[in-house]
Amino acid sequence: MQNRYTGDIGDYSKLGLLRALRSAGFSIGLNWYLTPDETHNSDGRHTDYLRQDEYRACDPDLWLGLKAIVDGESREVRYMENDGILQAMFFSDCLDFRGMRKAKRIERRAEWFAKSLDVMDGNDIVCVDPDNGLVVPSVKGRPKENKYVLPEELARYYAQGSTVIYYQHKARYKDDHYTKQLNELLRREDLPGASGLALKFEKVSQRYYMFIIQPRHREMVEKSVENMLSTSWGNHFRQL
Repeated sequence: MQNRYTGDIGDYSKLGLLRALRSAGFSIGLNWYLTPDETHNSDGRHTDYLRQDEYRACDPDLWLGLKAIVDGESREVRYMENDGILQAMFFSDCLDFRGMRKAKRIERRAEWFAKSLDVMDGNDIVCVDPDNGLVVPSVKGRPKENKYVLPEELARYYAQGSTVIYYQHKARYKDDHYTKQLNELLRREDLPGASGLALKFEKVSQRYYMFIIQPRHREMVEKSVENMLSTSWGNHFRQL
């Protein structure tokens, strides 16, 4: 996540999903995986949904809340950290690797993540929102690794008792590439008893929300997603 993305269609889809889960009775933690704003592209401009009734119908209160933020040019994640947008615990410390050598980046990430564990502890569901999703081999140990979540980080949130949802950007691959990644994760020894669920947001800018579900949450999570898809959100989300 970068501040410049605040209030775009990605936030609407993510926060809409989390609000549906919150309404079902889950407590929510959200780690933005915030990184410094980049300037080499025009990402974050997907806000046309704020002029379209088909999106407003999905969650009118959220739609209006994000519209006020975007129209007010207050595009920082801190403006979304309130009960009107989402009742949750938030972690918005920036994971900034600029000017750091590899050893320092590793140290910085470990400190940052340990702090996030403390903040997220005790929530039924922890959602993580890295720019790109699950780490890929080409960036491991490199400066842009902060744009990804590491499998061991997902496992440590799970070890605290939380069901974990991670954002996954859709690149050039087909859906089954990402569902296979999720299935491989679920075979890890440090995710005992976990089951998976994959949601794809199909409109404007395609993306996935991947669930690593605690056994005790499975029935309630699956029912909550089913109920959400029976609303106007079902025109935009699809379960894989």
